[in-house]
Amino acid sequence: VELVESGGGSVQPGGSLRLSCVGSGFTFNTYAMGWARQVPGKELEWVSGIFSDGTTYYLDSVKGRFTISRDNAKNTVYLQMNNLNFEDSAAYYCATHYGSIWRGKEGMFHRGGGTRVSVSS
Repeated sequence: VELVESGGGSVQPGGSLRLSCVGSGFTFNTYAMGWARQVPGKELEWVSGIFSDGTTYYLDSVKGRFTISRDNAKNTVYLQMNNLNFEDSAAYYCATHYGSIWRGKEGMFHRGGGTRVSVSS
């Protein structure tokens, strides 16, 4: 299994970024996929997830600003992040998920190498 993230970078508050993650080595369309983030000194936590049927999950702090989507034909999951703020600065990881709970890092299975998002003025 391989997950490769891209799209991170530096933006000003209020800016936008779109993260992408390409998966290989597994049957992508049958897996729930998600994005998690980690700030130094804090635990990794799910930010958003999408089940194989398209049902989505969002951490409360990103609802209305982030949108997760997937393109099974391209084995890719996206995270559109709008109206970014300082608290969104973190390393973002794409991961496969099992089960139905998106709390903390529960259900995280395979994980990519991450892409860094920095929000600063």
